[in-house]
Amino acid sequence: MSDAERPTDDHVPGAEREEFEPIQVFPEPAEMDLRPGADNCYKCSTCDTNCPVAEVDDDFPGPKFQGPEQWRLKRQEDHDVDPSVMKCSNCMRCDHACPSEVPLSQMHNTARGEYVDEHVDKLSREYVRNRILANYGRLAPLAARFPRLSNVVMGLSITKWLGEKTLGITSEREFPEFAEQTFRSWWAERGGAKVSSDEKRVAYFHGCYSNYNTTEVAKAFVRVFEHFGYEILVPEQRCSGTPMYANGMLEDARSAAEVNVRELAAAIDGGADVIASCTSCSMSLRQEYPELFDLEGVERVSEHTWEALEYLRVHEDLEGALEGTSVEMPNFAYHAPCHARNQGLDGQAIEVLETIDGVEARDVGDSCSGISGTYGWKAENYETSMKIGSEMFEHMEEADATTGLTECPTCSMQMEHGTGYEITHPLEVLEAALVDGGAAVGGDGQNAGRSGGA
Repeated sequence: MSDAERPTDDHVPGAEREEFEPIQVFPEPAEMDLRPGADNCYKCSTCDTNCPVAEVDDDFPGPKFQGPEQWRLKRQEDHDVDPSVMKCSNCMRCDHACPSEVPLSQMHNTARGEYVDEHVDKLSREYVRNRILANYGRLAPLAARFPRLSNVVMGLSITKWLGEKTLGITSEREFPEFAEQTFRSWWAERGGAKVSSDEKRVAYFHGCYSNYNTTEVAKAFVRVFEHFGYEILVPEQRCSGTPMYANGMLEDARSAAEVNVRELAAAIDGGADVIASCTSCSMSLRQEYPELFDLEGVERVSEHTWEALEYLRVHEDLEGALEGTSVEMPNFAYHAPCHARNQGLDGQAIEVLETIDGVEARDVGDSCSGISGTYGWKAENYETSMKIGSEMFEHMEEADATTGLTECPTCSMQMEHGTGYEITHPLEVLEAALVDGGAAVGGDGQNAGRSGGA
């Protein structure tokens, strides 16, 4: 387990900081204490100008209102949470933009939780739909038992039509396909870790999507980290909670966090660092857990959580190992997810991959993809989602690339949906260069010749 510093800026969780004390933003009226930091907002509106939803939706009041201004109204004890808080996509760009480091996303998350608890009918279509989207990790195991049948049924026009008419899930998008075999099933069949080490040990937080859908990303993680001599643990885990925060399901998120913190803290006690291959997952474990949940071990999990490329750059000579390697189909249009930018990780993929001989990786700009997890799957948000993503689509088309590249699974959905590009993960490129001797990247989203096996 390493105490090495991660390359972060002042906004990034994990940097040196004072002991964090979780504080309820909207407590009961009798306990209406001002959340420390709320009055640090001096109404510069930087958060509003960086909000992708406010940029395209004139009816959305923006993060300044959703955070400190709404809090000031709450102090008057006669104002409920404004329903517009449900239009926030939880991209968290406002956190990164704020020059005063006002904890905007914590305010938004807590406000959404209160609004859903107190004002949303639990039998309404909106609540049922949001509960289903927020708890993907609860429903995916059923579909994953019969992946071929699930993929056929979910791909039918009638299924998408019914989803929109009954639940309000947009029919414009293609449902993600389930893998023939889940990652955890593959891991068990493989016999677990192939490397044993007392000095180099990591606990892999794979998340729901890499377990049920993009299992090639999880397998690439395993092969790349084993290439560098790491013993890999795959502890019991639940969803990181990201879709639950965005839908105001904080009790669901807390339940998931309790499992994750318990299991990951035990792995840390055993000498492991926690590594995520999804930047939204690493963001959740690093920032949102200690902000929202007062759980034993939550700070240790936050402090020992890393994103995969970030960890290898700090602990290994990753660029040196990539020198002289090459991959087929080397031109990439890279989109940095908002949750990568919020952790100071937006430039790392370009810097790493350009070390590979002949690779051209172009950053397509700092715009939001627009899908923001479950946000762009809601029928009422679909057009807004596509408007937000239009700048990214345009830049991808101009990039003269053959393949899209990102660390975020839902950004990947939006990139493919808006451009038709095949999308891959930086770990798959590392696997092709370091493990597979320059295998092709792209096509069906898997490295050539490595869709299964060890």
